[in-house]
This record gives sequence, structure tokens and C-alpha cells, in this order.
Amino acid sequence: MQARAKVRVAATAVLLLVLTGCAKMDAALAKQWVTVSFSANTTTAQELHARATCSHVPNVRPLALPSHRTLINSMTAVAYNTTNASDGNVAELQECLSKFKFVQGITQQSAGDEGG
Repeated sequence: MQARAKVRVAATAVLLLVLTGCAKMDAALAKQWVTVSFSANTTTAQELHARATCSHVPNVRPLALPSHRTLINSMTAVAYNTTNASDGNVAELQECLSKFKFVQGITQQSAGDEGG
């Protein structure tokens, strides 16, 4: 009888570990963000101005800026976490960013989109 109890406890522990792992994987795959593309001649000051101006949108948080700026990452240096944002929040962000002539566009992405 003790052996069966130990097997049940072990099986329950394994099941909990699997479910916890799946929940963490689901949370990681649910992450969403918007990347802002700028024209090539956009200055850092302009990027930061657009980032600050549009940071008021509910449920949208600017992501940390790259610590080392290169030509490539400076054209898409601004991104916003939109994981908890509604479609309306994302539309409001897009409307705000569209007021800047040097913003070329925004790209919505999710972790589930990567690697494919």
C-alpha cells in the first residue's frame, strides 16, 4: 500500500511540474509588442520624443532602449509592450505615432511569431 501511495505522490508531483512548465510557456508565448520603424535620418532626440509622447496610452509600456546603439537598431530602437493592451489601446498608440513624420510604421509582433 505504501508503494502505491509513493507512486501517486510522484505522479502528482510530475503532473504539477508539467502543468507549471506549460503555464510558463503559455505566458512567454503570449507576450506581444509593437516595434516602431523610423526613417534613416531620424535623430535619437526625435525617437525619444516620439517614445515619450506616446507613452501615455493605457496598457502600453515602452520597452527598455538598446544599451548599445547601432545603425540597424536605431531604426527600430523604440518598442512597446502590448501584452495587456486591447485593440483600442494599440490603435491609440498607432494614431499617436502617426503624428510624427519620421515614423515609417509600426509592426505588431508576438513571441509565438518568432522562429517560423
